[in-house]
Amino acid sequence: MITVPRWLLLALGALFSIYHVVLGIYSLNIPRSPLPTIVALVLYSVATAASLWPAKRMRMPDWLAAFDLAVSIVMPLLVTSQLDPDAPNGYATWYVAAVGTLMTIAAARRQLVAAWTGVIVLAVQTVIWAGPIALGTLGVIGSMVWVAIAHMLTTALTTAARETRRYAQAEREAAAWQAAQDAHLFEGRMRLAQTNRIAAPMLRRIADVGGVLTEGQRRECRMLEAAIRDEIRGRMLLTDAVRTEVQRARERGITVTLLDEGGIDDLDEPSRDRVLSRLAEAVARSNADRIIARTAAEGSPVAVTVVGLREPADGAAPAQNTDDLEVEFWMEIPRSEVTRA
Repeated sequence: MITVPRWLLLALGALFSIYHVVLGIYSLNIPRSPLPTIVALVLYSVATAASLWPAKRMRMPDWLAAFDLAVSIVMPLLVTSQLDPDAPNGYATWYVAAVGTLMTIAAARRQLVAAWTGVIVLAVQTVIWAGPIALGTLGVIGSMVWVAIAHMLTTALTTAARETRRYAQAEREAAAWQAAQDAHLFEGRMRLAQTNRIAAPMLRRIADVGGVLTEGQRRECRMLEAAIRDEIRGRMLLTDAVRTEVQRARERGITVTLLDEGGIDDLDEPSRDRVLSRLAEAVARSNADRIIARTAAEGSPVAVTVVGLREPADGAAPAQNTDDLEVEFWMEIPRSEVTRA
């Protein structure tokens, strides 16, 4: 991509503006009185300097655009008040190109309404002062063409900048999507490897005995199935300590369910270790018949909720669902020590 330094554009605009000022000074002997022309030169110099002054924002402030427009309206009135429209005025009509330059700068700085208003007023004033033919002979049409070119370039650059931002946003979203897909793929491979490590020995034993298992082996298979389910549904809830305590709880006959719904994905490593250490302690201390550990929703001050449930008292029918169980303990592990305090 080819870029033009901003200082070069400012320098070119300043040179054009100085050129008009030089022409105005050179032709001061043509007007009946040079004073209005001098006032117009001063106003034009101030407006141009303010318009070309380096600013952080590309768009010209509204007050400056209004000042430029006022100058572009006043200049022709001041200069032509001392000129004869029927005489060959030569460079004394410098104000036409000056207004065109000033309005082109306004258009380039995204003040299109002010720019077009300035050249249209110039055209109307010229027709009233010297007739329609003067639009071509004095260069008014050329000034309007320059404003039109600046308008088209400004619109094109604005559209290009907007499309560039849109494409950059789409690229960031695509990169994030690709990263998420890569992460899912990596996690899937890791879970598959973990599952293979857990299940492969038992699968080989089952193949060796032709599928005829003892009661102890069947119980071990159920334990392995629960461990594999933990790897799939427990995700971030699993550490070596949690795996060990969950295994021991199942050996005591406790049904343990781990559900990770993404509520602790944003925790840093120390906070996550603290939360899961307390989870392991809670599982180790519990004598409930069922333990359910679930991550809380995102934004909640609670990281993990642990519930211990008991079957109905002796003599009662076994519970068919969790609503019929008695709560042995309810524990909410906070995301941070401050919240817990």
